[in-house]
Amino acid sequence: MVATPIGNLGDITLRALETLKSVDTVACEDTRHTLKLLSHFDIHKPLISCHANDERRGAERVVSLLDEGKDVAYCSDAGTPGLSDPGAMVVREARRRGHKVVPVPGPSAFACLVSAAGVSGRTFLFDGFLSPKPGKRRTRLKELLLRGESFVLYESPFRVGKLLTDIASIDPNRLVCIGRELTKIHEEIIEGTAAELAARFPAGSARGEFCLIVRGLANEPSSGQAGDDL
Repeated sequence: MVATPIGNLGDITLRALETLKSVDTVACEDTRHTLKLLSHFDIHKPLISCHANDERRGAERVVSLLDEGKDVAYCSDAGTPGLSDPGAMVVREARRRGHKVVPVPGPSAFACLVSAAGVSGRTFLFDGFLSPKPGKRRTRLKELLLRGESFVLYESPFRVGKLLTDIASIDPNRLVCIGRELTKIHEEIIEGTAAELAARFPAGSARGEFCLIVRGLANEPSSGQAGDDL
């Protein structure tokens, strides 16, 4: 399971490149996206698609190659795979059939934004993409906003305005840190209250990929508490 850059190709690791060069086949979420990555580093390998619309078929193709004794690398479109892409099913099926699954860590929007947000605390909750349905999204936000720890969300440019408006309607003064287009040319890291950011990104106006940290009610470490880097 090979983590790929979330934007800046310079963030790929040496181990990831060595792995991609050594395997027999590269499985991926989108062959067009991964082909650009491999071509940039002059790596030429057969590609097989594990598209999200047909996860089981893609996973079966990967496992069939493993059954033949082949080494296969799986790449998500961007970042560490397995959260919101077909990588999770590939892992489950490979392990179920007795094959070894090896993580090759690397870029992650979650870790990238946490490192630059300046939000203290030993615990963060990652909740990924919330439901696109307004009622379910608001219900989940109310639950998250009552928690003590800060939480991290991903959102598309098409829905981030609605997300910020929902947070502002529940708790307008809650501090939010936004990472937009992380590691890319137009990267922005912006902090403000939910109300301020909702006004800055009205529905339908945003561009780029978004990662958000919403500050928890009680996320400051006690005096003298040491942090652990993971």
